[in-house]
Amino acid sequence: METDFFVDTFQSPFGLLRIEASAEHLLSVRWQKTDGPSFVHTSRNALLVEARAQLDAYFRGDLKDFHLPYTLTGTPFQLSVWHALMDIPYGKTVCYQDIAVRIGSPGASRAVGMANHQNPLALVVPCHRVVGKNRTLTGYA
Repeated sequence: METDFFVDTFQSPFGLLRIEASAEHLLSVRWQKTDGPSFVHTSRNALLVEARAQLDAYFRGDLKDFHLPYTLTGTPFQLSVWHALMDIPYGKTVCYQDIAVRIGSPGASRAVGMANHQNPLALVVPCHRVVGKNRTLTGYA
């Protein structure tokens, strides 16, 4: 069982990201909440250094897919949604219903939205490529 835990932040063009990792796996990439205290502590390990480098390359437009070891923990439904998100190509979008159909739950668009909201690896697992049925931004912030 992994016990070491490392945390860093990354200033993206869209706000501050908090990155959490064990010694061997990326655990979380989440937007830092702006209504709470700002997280400034930084701890370094090789995985956090690589995650920061890949995030930087992604925002520069030099990287389309992340290549980081990660661990996803969630319900079977959440995991099926998150794995389906990984199949959305860079530069493309799909709607929540498309994901629901892909995972064999065509009536579960709202549940897909909730799973999307719970995605612990923002950007790495590309939940930002999911839009509303009318192809506009909708759902969680």
